[in-house]
Amino acid sequence: MAFPVDLRRCQALGLAGSAFLALGGETAGALPAREFLAPESAEAVLGLVGVYFGVVLLIAAWALLGTVVRGPEPPTPRSLLLVLAVWAAPLLLAPPLFSRDVYSYLAQGAMVDAHIDVYAHGPAQLGGPLADEVAPVWQQSTTPYGPVFLAVASALSGLTRGELPAGLLGMRLVALLGVGLMAAALPRLARHSGADPAAALWLGALNPLVLLHLVAGAHNDAIMLGLLGTGLVAARGRWPVVGVVLITLAALVKAPAALGLLAVIALRGRRGLVRSTLTTAVAALATTVVVTTVTGTGYGWIAALKTPVSPHNWSLTSLLGRATGTLLEKLGSGLAPLALPAWHTAGIVVTVLIVLFIWLRLRPGPIYALGLSLAAVAVFGPAIRPWYALWGLFLIAAAAPSGSVRHRVAAVSGVLALAVLPSGYAPDAEQVILAVSGGLLALVVLWQAHQAAQAPVLERTA
Repeated sequence: MAFPVDLRRCQALGLAGSAFLALGGETAGALPAREFLAPESAEAVLGLVGVYFGVVLLIAAWALLGTVVRGPEPPTPRSLLLVLAVWAAPLLLAPPLFSRDVYSYLAQGAMVDAHIDVYAHGPAQLGGPLADEVAPVWQQSTTPYGPVFLAVASALSGLTRGELPAGLLGMRLVALLGVGLMAAALPRLARHSGADPAAALWLGALNPLVLLHLVAGAHNDAIMLGLLGTGLVAARGRWPVVGVVLITLAALVKAPAALGLLAVIALRGRRGLVRSTLTTAVAALATTVVVTTVTGTGYGWIAALKTPVSPHNWSLTSLLGRATGTLLEKLGSGLAPLALPAWHTAGIVVTVLIVLFIWLRLRPGPIYALGLSLAAVAVFGPAIRPWYALWGLFLIAAAAPSGSVRHRVAAVSGVLALAVLPSGYAPDAEQVILAVSGGLLALVVLWQAHQAAQAPVLERTA
């Protein structure tokens, strides 16, 4: 007998999940240093269990919502946007979750505000309370972010005067703006690609990864993707130059968005490939020069793209590099230190080859090709985090040609949503057990709810 599912039940279940996330994050999240609790404390233990209880509820709500979207009476995009707002609401005032990157953003904004070159110095150069919140591994690291994001972070620093609570809220509001732009662009991109707008919103905007990492984690990937999506909408419409400007602004937040310019050339190429390429290049270059001049941060972001990744990063090339280095050390080879950079270089080469294959041989629609290309950048790049999956997922959601692709992408999303602790730190065995316990508890509650909902139906059919 089927479990009775409708939009309101999904909305309520997801709201419960977000609420548990927010409550658990109060003691187990990526808290400021002065509020951080020892992981073995009762409050932190309860918070960690609560967060994973909420994560599993949220994933379940999203999966059930997917059955509604694929059902005989799918909800309208407007209804889905309301669900997104309801699910995101409890996270608005929650502490940062699943990452401490937002503290780096605030410190870098304060550095720009203080006229310290963020492309030459790490947050340690700033000193003070904000710099103290940055993880030790990044204290001496320069920023890889472009002038657009640094201008936003600097403006926020000036508005909040370095006050941490106000800064955290401001960064979350910036991320919410980005998510709003993503949600506004998805239906339009889906219609252009011949896909279902509701299915695109479900996979690309209501995805747990969006809520956990773009909203709760306040990552600047949100504003990058929002500008990228809006730029693609403009480029396929009547304002191709505006589209190029917006996509260039997205790339001046985080560099991978620059691949969006390929999509603009492809979208406008039917009017002449050479003309489209030249127009796109000139508009992108002019935007870069103007923005860099206005912000005054310089072109150091180009060299800063080589900013080292965390030594414990679990990207494919980093894992292979560490494994190869360990093997070479055991064999007594002096080449061990070269293993990691060699694998990172190989990853870049593979990425370039895949992108060329997608655009020159596979030749899917421009939006789908861009999504696949950004997915390749995330998978084979030197660093990866769960939210990096959203680079490609966002556009795959808008343009995937088949339901099977969406199902596989959704499955990967569900797994990645469970991959990081709310504190943003690496887990130990005890914390993994607590997280699994919270998830199992949620599954028990969901099963009991399923049984309770079935009982009246079984009685009527008896």
